[in-house]
Amino acid sequence: METEIKLRVEDLDHARQQLLDHGFKILHPRVFERNLIFDTPDRSLRNSRRLLRLREAGGAVTLTFKGASEAGKHKSREEREVHPDNFDNMQTILERLGYQITFRYDKYRTEFHRPDSHGIATIDETPAGTFMELEGPAEWIDRTAAALGYRESDYILASYATLYTAASAKSEPAAIVPALPPEL
Repeated sequence: METEIKLRVEDLDHARQQLLDHGFKILHPRVFERNLIFDTPDRSLRNSRRLLRLREAGGAVTLTFKGASEAGKHKSREEREVHPDNFDNMQTILERLGYQITFRYDKYRTEFHRPDSHGIATIDETPAGTFMELEGPAEWIDRTAAALGYRESDYILASYATLYTAASAKSEPAAIVPALPPEL
C-alpha cells in the first residue's frame, strides 16, 4: 500500500535546505524521469481510478500498477511494481497488448531519506510546478509535513496528470510543453 501527499514548493533551494536541516540525506541525486501512462481504448483504467505507468529514471525502468485511492486526507492505494530491463521493449509489449499512451509527463526528481525514519521525501521539478512528495506511514507524513511548516490544508492528493492539466488550462499550452532545464 502506498500512502503519500504532495506539497507545493515555491522556492526549490529553500525546500532542499529545509529537508537537509531536518536531518534528511540525499538518497538518490537529481535525475530526469520520463513517464508514460497507459490505458485501454475505452479508458477502463482511468474510469476505475487505476493507473498503469512505465517510467525510466537514470537508466532504471519501472512498470507500476496503482489501484484506486482510498478516501482520506492522504492518497493511499495499492501499488505493484516490476523492473523490466528495457523501456522501449516494455512500451512495445504494452502497445501490442492493446494499451495506448494516454499521458506523458517528464520531471526531475531528487529523493531524500532521514536515517531514523520510515518515509521518503522527494522534490519533483515539473513544468506544472515544483512539488515535495512525502511517502510513508500516515503519522510520519503528518509529523514531517508539520515540522517542515505545512498544514493539512496544504496537502495535494491530485496526480501529476491532473496538475499538468490544471496548469495548462491556466496558461498557453506551450508553457507546459518545453523541456525542463538541464540537470544541475
